[in-house]
Amino acid sequence: MQVELRFLGRMQLLVEGVDVTPGAAKRQSVLAALALGANGPVSLNRLAEAAWGATPPASAVANLRSHVTGLRKVLGDRLTARRNAYELRLGAEELDVGRFECLAREGRVHLSAGDNRLAVAALTAALGLWRGPAGDGLPSGPGLDGHWAGLEEQRLQVFEEWAQARLAVGEHADLLGDLRRHLAAHPLRERAWGHLMLALYRCGDVPAALTAYREAHAVLAEHLAVEPGEELAALHRAMLGRSPDLAYAAGLPLRLNRAARMVSEAPDVPRELPVDLTTFVGRTEEVAEVVASVVGKMPAAAVVTGPAGSGKTALAVRAAHSVGVEFPDGQIFVDLGSRPSASAAEVLGRVLRALGVSTGEVPEDVDERAGWYRSRVAGRRVLLVIDGVTSTDQVRPLVPAGPGPALIVVSRRRLHGLDGIRSIGLRPLSSTGARALLAALVGAGRLDTEPAATTELIRLCAGSVLALRIAASRLAGRPDTPVGALVDRVRDGRARLDLLSFGDLSVRASLAAHVAALRSADEVVGRLLALLGQSPDAAVVPERTAVRLGIPAGRVWRALEDLVDAHLVHQDERGRYRLPALVRDYAAELAAVRSAASEAGWRADSVAA
Repeated sequence: MQVELRFLGRMQLLVEGVDVTPGAAKRQSVLAALALGANGPVSLNRLAEAAWGATPPASAVANLRSHVTGLRKVLGDRLTARRNAYELRLGAEELDVGRFECLAREGRVHLSAGDNRLAVAALTAALGLWRGPAGDGLPSGPGLDGHWAGLEEQRLQVFEEWAQARLAVGEHADLLGDLRRHLAAHPLRERAWGHLMLALYRCGDVPAALTAYREAHAVLAEHLAVEPGEELAALHRAMLGRSPDLAYAAGLPLRLNRAARMVSEAPDVPRELPVDLTTFVGRTEEVAEVVASVVGKMPAAAVVTGPAGSGKTALAVRAAHSVGVEFPDGQIFVDLGSRPSASAAEVLGRVLRALGVSTGEVPEDVDERAGWYRSRVAGRRVLLVIDGVTSTDQVRPLVPAGPGPALIVVSRRRLHGLDGIRSIGLRPLSSTGARALLAALVGAGRLDTEPAATTELIRLCAGSVLALRIAASRLAGRPDTPVGALVDRVRDGRARLDLLSFGDLSVRASLAAHVAALRSADEVVGRLLALLGQSPDAAVVPERTAVRLGIPAGRVWRALEDLVDAHLVHQDERGRYRLPALVRDYAAELAAVRSAASEAGWRADSVAA
């Protein structure tokens, strides 16, 4: 049986090409919830929330069965019962929401690769699926309104990406009406104002372009009491200066045209960014901060820092991919994870080789290497991502000295002394973000059937993206294992780090690498962590700890501050030093190992005596 469901506008159900009315409004809401969670169990709680909101009646379950029975008359065996849930099976092409998201992703890939005509085609097809507001005509309520709002936001983003692609292929004149109508409905969209300004400028109407900036300035001031962002302000300054980079020539924006010539002359332009995670969730504000720091700012650089396993690298890679089209002269990725003590000279050598300098030509002197690097990237749109950084010295020579290049640093610890560079610190993932990540990896329906166990698993993973991914991998590999069964095993602190290891992912290994890098610089760190592991839940008093270690209190204080910078110790609201969750388990292991070693040494001494 051929089925098609449409929600990008007024809801439509087509069966064998015939428009079918599935029933009354609440039944349509139930169908919408099933379709949006297609090919996985949708819990009775979620279906009830979709139909009745936060306070369903006592008869909700019985009424749901009635609605499902009515839907089965139309959908047949595509709609099946699960434990405390129902599941609707749909093919990839049978839901317009899925087709829209797939076409949008395809368009973004083409846009990032500079295939602008292909991007226009894919994004045009994505927007063509919309016939009105998402979920138009369905009852309002918390169960579905969030989905519709999210889709509307995606629609706005896709429109603006479509406008960007059309500008890139020279359709600025034809775009003006679409942009004016878009801004009339959504006047706070700065990106769209930038597109309108550029379209007017390329049509030769510079006064209208500058007037559009004043309109944007007035609207933002009136509604949000803010100035235009740096990107829009920079575009305005470039127009006032009649920058040649804003012109259009030979079917491509001038800057991209120059980049294309450079690529043809030097085919080995580096494209080293790792693959972007498809299950990246949350961290929207942090990604935006990184993007804002490397596009349109001086120095164009950002530092991403956070606890072990917090998803620093994934965030940096997501941000780098999102701005990749802005750096056509190359994207270089350097991972220092296996070489945490690498010198600035080693890092510069790696970058110079990526830029085409042969190994034999790389200078020996670090200052000379830095000079060569600055000369080769001056004025060129090159993006560097340096992962696994442990000290400021490793990356200081790479900080952009002028317009063109940009730098994203991913560090295991807070870096000090990089003047004017924004540091974006990652906190543990919120419970909402943690649940969204688990849902993306194992399916929301499976979590909905065990809400209490899911909440406890999220608590035990303590906001660690790495721990959540490992837990999800274990659940995904055992689809019949209840969430609660894994929770019961992970709850035991002695076994937690054993269970939070799967394939090449390991919380213990991540923490061990973190600690090893600190130990190599300061042997007190290892002794201090092992001592803290004897009472991992207690607050640390530096003076008492100093007595137990037999070293000055100031020395302990400096080691604690190093551990705070490395996100292995945090200070509570009263300024007391404490071990974060998961680090407590690792510190307890260090304490046990040290205790066992001491006991073994005592026994050996006794035997010798």
